[in-house]
Amino acid sequence: MTAASTPELEADRQALIGLITDEAVFHGDFTLSSGKKATYYVDMRKLTLDHRAAPAIGRIMLDLVGRVDGIVAVGGLTLGADPIANAIMHESVRAGTPLDAFVVRKEPKDHGRGRQIEGADVAGKRVVVVEDTSTTGQSALKAVEALRREGAEPVAVAVIVDRRTGAQAAVEAEGLQWLAAIDLDDLGLAPQ
Repeated sequence: MTAASTPELEADRQALIGLITDEAVFHGDFTLSSGKKATYYVDMRKLTLDHRAAPAIGRIMLDLVGRVDGIVAVGGLTLGADPIANAIMHESVRAGTPLDAFVVRKEPKDHGRGRQIEGADVAGKRVVVVEDTSTTGQSALKAVEALRREGAEPVAVAVIVDRRTGAQAAVEAEGLQWLAAIDLDDLGLAPQ
């Protein structure tokens, strides 16, 4: 568990934990993107795109990534990272600590400018990759690989919910800092 830096942000975090528990944890038989089987699924897209949760996600995740010195932008692999990066970007402006956002396509476009990274210019800049939840870390690391090819300096991966299934070790093995706002203990769930 990573507590927020202020009592107000911790109250936001606790409210988000309640929303996740009530509305984004589904029990049953699921296959994760890793191919692993699970008896529950945390569907964070249900909340990252919800007006009740998105503002708090922006505040909580800004607090989390704000602990990393010198970053100028946040983003990650589309689609999961997009609403998180946008929520952080909007909250950062409101807080007076503006960060830009970027989107990493799964593959470079085959038309136009042929870009794989859209939004903020990341070349030569310190950035953080964000995700809603991570199982193996491979989506985040695919974004990191694309960012490095563009000359960016990814320094951390920040997730809303850490499933505690190996993503942290994979990310740290690549020399990146791992940041998580909420973990399975917060949600009363056991690792699978």
